[in-house]
Amino acid sequence: MHILLRLFFVVLFLVAFLVPVAGAAEPVDVDWTELRSVDGAPLTIGGAKWKVVCFLGSECPLARLYGARLQKLAAEFRSDGVQLVGVNSNRQDSPADIERYLEKHRLTFPIIKDVGQDLARRFGATRTPEVFVLDADDRIRYQGRIDDQYEPGISRAAPTRRILRKALRELIAGSDVSAPKTVAVGCLITFTRAPQKVAPEETVTFVDDVAPILNRHCVECHRAGEIGPFQLTDYNEVVGWGEMMLEVIQQQRMPPWHADPEHGEFVGERKFPESALKMLTAWVEQGMPSGDLNALPPPPEWSAGWHLPESPDLVIAMRDRPFVVPSDGTVEYQYFVVNPQWEKDRWVRAAQVAPGDASVVHHAIVFVRPPDGEYTAGIGWMGGYVPGQRAAMLPAGHARRIPARSKLVFQMHYTPNGQSTPDKTKVGVWFSDPDEVTHVVTTQVALNHNFEIPPGAKSHSVGFQLDRFARESRLLSVMPHMHLRGKSFQIAARRASGDATLLSVPNYDFNWQHWYQLKKPLPLSDVRSLEMEVRFDNSADNPTNPDPKEFVRWGDQTWEEMAVAFIDVGHPRDKQRVIERPDDAETRASEAVRSRRVAAEVERFLSQMDRNRDGVVEREEAPDAFRRFGFRRMDRNRDDRLTRSEIESAAARRF
Repeated sequence: MHILLRLFFVVLFLVAFLVPVAGAAEPVDVDWTELRSVDGAPLTIGGAKWKVVCFLGSECPLARLYGARLQKLAAEFRSDGVQLVGVNSNRQDSPADIERYLEKHRLTFPIIKDVGQDLARRFGATRTPEVFVLDADDRIRYQGRIDDQYEPGISRAAPTRRILRKALRELIAGSDVSAPKTVAVGCLITFTRAPQKVAPEETVTFVDDVAPILNRHCVECHRAGEIGPFQLTDYNEVVGWGEMMLEVIQQQRMPPWHADPEHGEFVGERKFPESALKMLTAWVEQGMPSGDLNALPPPPEWSAGWHLPESPDLVIAMRDRPFVVPSDGTVEYQYFVVNPQWEKDRWVRAAQVAPGDASVVHHAIVFVRPPDGEYTAGIGWMGGYVPGQRAAMLPAGHARRIPARSKLVFQMHYTPNGQSTPDKTKVGVWFSDPDEVTHVVTTQVALNHNFEIPPGAKSHSVGFQLDRFARESRLLSVMPHMHLRGKSFQIAARRASGDATLLSVPNYDFNWQHWYQLKKPLPLSDVRSLEMEVRFDNSADNPTNPDPKEFVRWGDQTWEEMAVAFIDVGHPRDKQRVIERPDDAETRASEAVRSRRVAAEVERFLSQMDRNRDGVVEREEAPDAFRRFGFRRMDRNRDDRLTRSEIESAAARRF
């Protein structure tokens, strides 16, 4: 018994003192007294009980998003002996870039410029942002991400697991971290590497080989004033993004494009050739040689701040002062009405909505509000902005008619980014000579808002159609729109001879909503209808799903859903009346047929809008977009109610 007792205490000693606890590895070899922050001040964190070391990049989108979040965490845990320090190991970030990053995000914790990338190698850091929690002996107790809000190509509305905060609380409470290592997400740190020895004829240089590829496929967005978070026009900037460029191209996240190549050809298709990827890969592997920078080819010419080569004829701001987006919370849709003082009809061949601060503008639409009594077809669309959408000229001879004395309504959907942010969105307009306009362009909206997505449904289908077109009209473009549960979209032309798929988006991405403009407009004279189907993923497998346990219905906010397609149609300027479908050609002139069409349209309208089924559509019953821009056209007596007679009157004008 005595021997057994002695063995018990020996085992207890080994467990307590000789077996290392989770995360109790060798200390990181860092002399904090030798390090200086980017402003030259010495660090004073050597004696901290807990250190949070976060690798950051000045231009990395996730590092920008997490800056303010890290500042809050530093303040929250300061009294517990936690000190936070940032490290910038990016080759492309200068001390001045880091200073601007600190100032923009109002950060008070120090950031070290890791000039030789020595700290990144010692810690084993690979991405920005990546965090390391060290104890007083500089042993790593946690390594990985800050929370789970973002994945490659995925942006949740909010984090579901605040991983760093939980790790700190566990350590402060005297426990081991339950998940001591997670996979960091963000921008790859491109480390310097020894040049690869290759034959001179096989050498790939930035000037001769890489810059032309970037100019052709990337600079459209990655240039000054554009949506790309960094520029790809300067050699010293590009070399810092070498590894990251390879990753996003190989994973087909860049360039962003989601149309199935088996169906249709579209203006501005973004495809990165395999030959170009091989060239870029060889360049990175060879150590990214520059070549003769004096011979660098110039980037394509663009009008500063605009997608089109030429500047707009007119720029109109949403108002004379910015709207200040709060740092957090839900911001209801904002509407700003502008009177452009147009005393005669204007014809618009292109319009680009440019957000004042894209970090807080979820989407923006500019609608046309014609003067009372002026009937216009379509929904009065002039232009819109959503991430990834590019402005394009309408085909030659095509333009939108803006009636004289119309007003413009900016519909703004804001999403706070963690700090109070001013925004002053504007629209650039390119005009057409009225004498050169042969086809009038209108935007039709097809939708179904009478749906309910069951909890857990992985592929819930919702269908809708558009079946009224002006004589000799043609389909120009399509933009599908869903929210976070959107999975796929398809549109087909239904003819007597059968259906033909025009566009298929098998992997719809809420973060990249494209306006798919057909390279060759599609005649609609023999098309009975445009049939659309969207699918929703309300399951737990959808990483962006706000709540897979909820029934989901139509709504304006991102945690609700929409099943919509915006469709641009052009028709000859002198042939605007809606025609009957080809199968009704022999009775087209019959008033009885026209009456039945009007009656069917009224019933369809009531079935979609009249939620309480009392035969009257109250303003509150209508979807937001229609309530704002279509309701007043039909509400002739301005009593905020659409009666059957008012609906019939509006339907009769369409036939």
